[in-house]
Amino acid sequence: MELSHFDDMGNAHMVDVSEKEVTKRSAVATGIIEMQRETLQVILDKKISKGDVLTVAQTAGISAVKRTWELIPLCHIVMIRNVEITFDTCSGEESENKGIIKVTCTIRGEDKTGFEMEALTGVSVTLLTIYDMCKAIDRGMEIKNIRLEYKDGGKSGRFTRGK
Repeated sequence: MELSHFDDMGNAHMVDVSEKEVTKRSAVATGIIEMQRETLQVILDKKISKGDVLTVAQTAGISAVKRTWELIPLCHIVMIRNVEITFDTCSGEESENKGIIKVTCTIRGEDKTGFEMEALTGVSVTLLTIYDMCKAIDRGMEIKNIRLEYKDGGKSGRFTRGK
């Protein structure tokens, strides 16, 4: 398997996409943060003194998506047309009495290279923002399972986790 971010001498370099065609592309990434059930309830009741945790985290994630090329050294600037960050929550028996927030980041647009890193960055920063806003009441939170679920477009085609 060839790693595209290394040249023939083994040096890191930005992949040259100048000859590639612009195509429609999309990517979806997910991740979770586990916390005390009480912490989740405080988030849902919007009683964190720093503000509405999920709205702030969503905004931070969208901002991070748009700046991925500044954070990951060999990423290209890409033409993102849409970013959606959504949340699913659960607590109680199905989650072993933990509060869980699942974050999903979906990216759509057109470019010469994909949006996988943007989707993963969006999920990561969203989760980190939740942690930051709630750490005063629950330092035991755990961020887990950040992963690409789906990508479509470009030379490599479609990837769907589990298929």
